[in-house]
Amino acid sequence: MPYDDPKTLVSTAWLAAHLRDPDLRILDASWYLPDMGRDAKAEYAAAHIPGARFFDIDEISDARSELPHMAPPPEKFVSRMRAMGVGDGHQVVVYDGAGLFSAARVWWLFRLMGKTDVAVLDGGFPKWRAEGREVEDLPPVVRDRHMTVSRQNHLVKDVTQVAAAAKLGDWEIVDARSPERFAGTEPEPRPGLRAGHIPGSRNVHYRRLLNPDGTLRPPAELARIFAEAGVDPAKPVITTCGSGVTAAILSLALEVLGRRHALYDGSWAEWGLYKDLKVATGTD
Repeated sequence: MPYDDPKTLVSTAWLAAHLRDPDLRILDASWYLPDMGRDAKAEYAAAHIPGARFFDIDEISDARSELPHMAPPPEKFVSRMRAMGVGDGHQVVVYDGAGLFSAARVWWLFRLMGKTDVAVLDGGFPKWRAEGREVEDLPPVVRDRHMTVSRQNHLVKDVTQVAAAAKLGDWEIVDARSPERFAGTEPEPRPGLRAGHIPGSRNVHYRRLLNPDGTLRPPAELARIFAEAGVDPAKPVITTCGSGVTAAILSLALEVLGRRHALYDGSWAEWGLYKDLKVATGTD
């Protein structure tokens, strides 16, 4: 059964049926790691879902932070969304060009800002194109729309809170990076970072949660994957990854499962940098 929940995930068929809805806003949130060799903005300019606006994850971030694409202050988020014609009363659908990769990060950002009428397009642009659906290369006509936000601080954790959770064990910390990066056997892509993981954390590589076509696995399979990784179903979860992007895929899956979750925004880009924070290696 496809996901068709406008607060978490919607199918390509759902989006096609609602494409002309006056209060629908579509965001292309494509973002790629340097080693992927892709240009998100150029790809958007060449082809996107009709009416889609481009959401720049690196630009719509906290410019005061030295860490990559940290969540922006609410006033900056509001300013950028109004300029994109996204505001109160809109149903937002977010997609990316990898299938299900960076779109979940923008879903989480909207949730952080108190906006719940937001969903990820399951399977993203690759599935949309594979089905021969409509695309365009024109910029959308944008009209300013008022937006009010209310930051939900319970959905984000800072380094102090994560360090406390690692010590107390009252939250499960789940890392979305590859098993090799988690174990510390593969170097980090960002220079200056130590290899390994937060002590006591569990590893659920985000790709394990996805079907071959880039859609999210059914809830029963998601629950099984978290259980196999040793994640206690009775505890709330802090998701983490390299820089807070793929951690949001775990957050999206946990939301589908009705689990309490928060995202460690600094993720390994922060933890791996500071020598006074302990690092574990191996699979434990």
